[in-house]
Amino acid sequence: MSLDEFLHHLHFDIEKASIANWEVDWEDKPLPYKLYRGLPVVPLSLEVPLTLEELNQPFMPDLRKIGHFLWYVYGLTQFSQSVFRLDATDQSDVMQSYRRFAPSGGALYPNELYVYLKIEDLPNGVYHYDVAHHRLVLLREGNFDSYIARALGNRCDISACFGTVFVSTMFWKNFYKYNNFAYRLQGLDAGVLMGQLLEVSKVFGFETGVYFQFIDRAMNHLLGLSEEEESVYSVIPLSVEPTIWSANGNERDRIVSAVELCRELTQIQPNHYVRSKRVKEYPMLSKVNKASMLDSPTMFSVIEEQDNGNCEGQAIALPHAERLSYDLGSVCRKRFSPDMDFIMGKVSQFDLANLLHEATESFLYRNDLVASHQRLEPRVSLSVCLYNVEGIPNGAYHYDSTAHALHQVHPGDHRILLQSGMSLNNVNLLQVPLCIHVTGVKDYNKTTLGYRGYRIQQMEAGMLVQRLLLSAGAIGLGGHPLLGYDSNLCDKLYEMHGQGKTSLIQIPIGPFRNRPWLLGGLFC
Repeated sequence: MSLDEFLHHLHFDIEKASIANWEVDWEDKPLPYKLYRGLPVVPLSLEVPLTLEELNQPFMPDLRKIGHFLWYVYGLTQFSQSVFRLDATDQSDVMQSYRRFAPSGGALYPNELYVYLKIEDLPNGVYHYDVAHHRLVLLREGNFDSYIARALGNRCDISACFGTVFVSTMFWKNFYKYNNFAYRLQGLDAGVLMGQLLEVSKVFGFETGVYFQFIDRAMNHLLGLSEEEESVYSVIPLSVEPTIWSANGNERDRIVSAVELCRELTQIQPNHYVRSKRVKEYPMLSKVNKASMLDSPTMFSVIEEQDNGNCEGQAIALPHAERLSYDLGSVCRKRFSPDMDFIMGKVSQFDLANLLHEATESFLYRNDLVASHQRLEPRVSLSVCLYNVEGIPNGAYHYDSTAHALHQVHPGDHRILLQSGMSLNNVNLLQVPLCIHVTGVKDYNKTTLGYRGYRIQQMEAGMLVQRLLLSAGAIGLGGHPLLGYDSNLCDKLYEMHGQGKTSLIQIPIGPFRNRPWLLGGLFC
């Protein structure tokens, strides 16, 4: 199967992309976190603050603050236990899981966090964030400013940053369950994590930006990763002062290769534990990952301004919305994926306006996909099917974030149609007033970004999803991201074929009831 066919089937016909006769080996499932063995560790403070309202003064962080930051980004926050009935009899099964503030498909968390830190009371070096023990594991000690800067094409002044975060993907961690569909999930999960990281950074007063393009093998070499098992997906520098930022860099800075950089550092192969004893091969994931790699800054690209298509149809101006003010810590703890626990309730125009405005405004971020002086339209946007929203006719709409208005595409109640497109009936859409779709261009900017554009688009969709979930939580609503839906059906409903766009993920949002489960918070 060609990569073009593979990525097309991942989105529009998953059965053709999946491995035939796939059986999940539940007894050999991997851990949802990576455990290193035999390396120096640095414990982080367990006295995590329950409010983040007063932590927004920018100053150089110490180890304690870094620990709080990492916990809010990706730490273990809840232990849950739910009982599911297996059949019509009284037989049932208990499912338990450890949760984090950033959601993940099946709670499998295929991504890992690494940090390069230069702060007081900690040796300079590259660390892995050990989620299971809330501690740092030292992988390499030393100063790597020049190495990381050159791997980024000298587009950021790393020497002015106190830290750099690397978001990676471990392919097996959710391939064992979802087989080839894991590739789409991994990009979205990475994006959700990145969205959470950027929101937490704002509260902590950190300056951030996302680099999607870098010399892959150099970054993997720095962290001691085997690219067949795990690979870096994004690099996010952290600073307390505005730093030099460029999406292009100078031509002279581009003359460096992965081979040259890797020669500068001794190879490390730290021992780690994943629990699985029978790790299967995933040839398509390896193939598309290799095809997405960049070996030199000369391969970096920026996206030119593009026409995203004009919103047509009757326009409905939404009420004026200001940026929401809320305690991020409280909202993170309240965020909930309702499953079958949605309950129908009327949503006000004001709440809808705040939800859409807050999600899209908070999404704006610095990145290396456009020149720093440009402010282009976001590459991902929102469409929504409404039912029982105060003062707005039921129907399918495009949201125009610039005009803060809805453009009607198809009037009417589309809940049954959307339910018919679900591959699993794990959410009752008849109980959901808002069904939001994150949309993007169908060709994922392949002409400019190549196959890397696909995972970048999935990451950006995930980043917007997390903003939607946090915004929903701030106004008391629940949201449940779904990929088990018919993309072709939704594209037809929103009439997106002529615009060259497609729906990337579906998020029902609405009121909900409390779930019958045992839930414990893992914080002090």
